Amino acid sequence: MAAILSPPEQRTLLRDVTWETYQSLLFDRQDRRTPRFTYIQGLLEIMSPASEHEKITRFITLMATGWGRQIGIDIVDFGSTTFQRADLSSGFEPDACFYAESLGKIIDQDKIELSKDPPPDFVVEIDITNSSINKLPIFAQIGIPELWRYTNRMAIFRLESGSYREVEESLILIGLTAAQITEFIRLDKRGKRSQVLNLIDERARNVRNRQML
Repeated sequence: MAAILSPPEQRTLLRDVTWETYQSLLFDRQDRRTPRFTYIQGLLEIMSPASEHEKITRFITLMATGWGRQIGIDIVDFGSTTFQRADLSSGFEPDACFYAESLGKIIDQDKIELSKDPPPDFVVEIDITNSSINKLPIFAQIGIPELWRYTNRMAIFRLESGSYREVEESLILIGLTAAQITEFIRLDKRGKRSQVLNLIDERARNVRNRQML
């Protein structure tokens, strides 16, 4: 039997796209989550994720929420929510994003508006293929405290004085390091998800136990 190959991740970059055109594309797509759009001051990237991209994203979501639960942090996954700032002529849809410290400020809202609401506490970007747009400046302008970026390894960036600096450990999910996340993803790729999730729970509990000493 021939193997069934999933289509590769696809990215298309368009220039000189108006804000109105971007809004029209969002409206036409309605509630579908693909393709995903990133719009920054006339540049529009259209991305259709591959199966590997989505598998890693789903795993990171399970890992982050599980780690938060074990260490006693309320953390909620907001998926690839569309975030916009008309005043910055920018909009983006992260692969995943989470509210934790700011959760109480938006938990009862049906729609988040970055002009008045806090941004996610951290966002996740999975770059199986390199993005056509550098998103870090807009993330910094919006004030997202923490960014996770996965290529062939996980890197964690913390917003400091208006720009991002790579750090070893998450500020939000205490005790969780970029090296550990990379290890967990590699183990998950071997088809051991239930075992990996158990390992994550165990390590997170160890972190919480140390904090209680």
